[in-house]
Amino acid sequence: MQLIRLEHPLSCVEDLPAFAMALGYFDGVHLGHQKVINEAKSAAQKLGLKSAVMTFDPHPSVVLGKSEQKVQYITPLKDKIQLIEDLGVDYLFVVHFTPEFAALLPQEFADQYILGLNVKHVVAGFDFTYGRLGKGTMETLPFHSRGGFDFTVVPKLSSEGEKVSSTLIRSCLKKGEMDRIPSLLGRFYTTRGKVVHGDKRGRTIGFPTANIETDVEYIFPPLGVYAVKIKHRSTWHEGVCNVGYKPTFKDERPEVPSVEVHIFDFVSDIYGDHVTVEWHLHLRQEQKFEGIQQLVSQIEKDKQNALLYFQKNKA
Repeated sequence: MQLIRLEHPLSCVEDLPAFAMALGYFDGVHLGHQKVINEAKSAAQKLGLKSAVMTFDPHPSVVLGKSEQKVQYITPLKDKIQLIEDLGVDYLFVVHFTPEFAALLPQEFADQYILGLNVKHVVAGFDFTYGRLGKGTMETLPFHSRGGFDFTVVPKLSSEGEKVSSTLIRSCLKKGEMDRIPSLLGRFYTTRGKVVHGDKRGRTIGFPTANIETDVEYIFPPLGVYAVKIKHRSTWHEGVCNVGYKPTFKDERPEVPSVEVHIFDFVSDIYGDHVTVEWHLHLRQEQKFEGIQQLVSQIEKDKQNALLYFQKNKA
């Protein structure tokens, strides 16, 4: 896949092939997004074009000031790029979203970022909008095409009676409903980070943990204990992860909760290594214990519950 980053105002991009292009923000690259992207691939094959995806970075709310808090992503840009590449797309355009870009009129967007990039067929979801204040819609696209490209509108995809959307997935993540995520994403939710030194207390009670630090704004599930898989290098391992503040040991609450994984049957030194955590099931809430023995007993129960879960869900 060829990655092309675009800045506004758009410079002349020469020698581009003709495209069938999927348009969207695509946070999560969930099943609905995959439907749009695969439709663009099918159109490209049918029409003898190259397949392409256009996405935007950062999130529009960062630029337009709709959110006072930092935006957290289901798939930060690096993850999104990898997932789109895995879908077998020929080209990915990442447009730097700026106030100037957001101010483009719908016709200007169509002229510069569709017609100007040699797009012959556009694919987008039924609710895709473009141009200033989102005034451009899939209903206005035929007018703004100037007869220069065709398009396909992908209808809503539902799961259990609800529209598959980034908003729904965010809601599930924030509720800790990790077991519902695969029916929306088409895969388990993952986060990536680096193993760093912690207080090393886990090893003193028989449950050493990998303390994982992330440098990107993932959405993390709520405080608690989870059955997870962790990928180190090319190998997946089973484990339990605690997201929280370790109240049994600490009276003062740190600013940021820790993410610590006890990896089953694993003894390697992985400090400084990058790992991927795959979140499977919320086991329980974080709690403060009376003493170390009570904590150890509960961690052993968590481990057994996680092992039972993975045994039942080997497929």
